[in-house]
Amino acid sequence: MEAIFHERQPSVNMDDSGFFSIQVISNALKVWGLELILFNSPEYQRLGIDPINEKSFICNYKEHWFTVRKLGKQWFNLNSLLMGPELISDTYLALFLAQLQQEGYSIFVVKGDLPDCEADQLLQMIRVQQVQRPKLIGEETAQSREQR
Repeated sequence: MEAIFHERQPSVNMDDSGFFSIQVISNALKVWGLELILFNSPEYQRLGIDPINEKSFICNYKEHWFTVRKLGKQWFNLNSLLMGPELISDTYLALFLAQLQQEGYSIFVVKGDLPDCEADQLLQMIRVQQVQRPKLIGEETAQSREQR
């Protein structure tokens, strides 16, 4: 009996590093009734919505995804390359998104009712103050090496 081996073609929707395409992320969000709209698309821009009136953005550059999300009444940059969440003020949000676009990021607005989460419920009652911006992962070890 002859065995037939087929060489697997690499998927364009995901890879071994954990990267997923926008199509995969979009379909996964549909399970919760959420939809993605390109932030700088003419359709979205025509709506004239101030970013602070949204609830969440998903940002992508090359093969890195992260979210900017409103929890309670405050915005947070939830980039996994940071040591922790970064607080973003309402006044800085539009500038932050514009800066990401300048750097080549694709930004998607998440439309629909986000699932309940404990952090959102807690931050409805209290406000966070951030004394220092979180460092990038590896930034601290690089600085300590330089100081030696």
